[in-house]
Amino acid sequence: MQPSDGSQRSSAGRVVKINVADGGVPKLPVPAARVSRGGVAGDRQRDLRYHGGPDRAVCCLALEVIERLRAEGHPIAPGTTGENLTLSGLDWTRARPGARLLFAGGVQLAITGFASPCSNIRGSFRGGQIDRLSDKVHPGESRVYCRVLVEGELQEGEAVRLESEAT
Repeated sequence: MQPSDGSQRSSAGRVVKINVADGGVPKLPVPAARVSRGGVAGDRQRDLRYHGGPDRAVCCLALEVIERLRAEGHPIAPGTTGENLTLSGLDWTRARPGARLLFAGGVQLAITGFASPCSNIRGSFRGGQIDRLSDKVHPGESRVYCRVLVEGELQEGEAVRLESEAT
């Protein structure tokens, strides 16, 4: 039951994949990684004008979004659009700026904004339809950028909660 008193609402899920690359896409899975204010260990961004930095340290996407896109015929898979964390079981429509991702091992992330789709991920989409991940075109189906509030180690399969302010 969701609170009706203006307090925080929460939903529970899990970490499906932790994805890293030495620049570019696809990002490949690792079973665990350290997360610091600078991002996910082992991950590097090529163009720091658009990726990385404190407010874009970690990029997340819901497995359910990936599955819907695959059902539409897109060749997307975890990590192919550059997300560091593929998460499942969360109400992704509530993954908005200001919401927090709280991981069982103690890592905490604050969602800071939506990741705009770029031409580097066009291979994940039939006909190069990168706008399929645009929050402006398809609200609730975008990758999100996060700031690291509490550093620590993340494990594949770890529980995660999404907390957002009640509306």
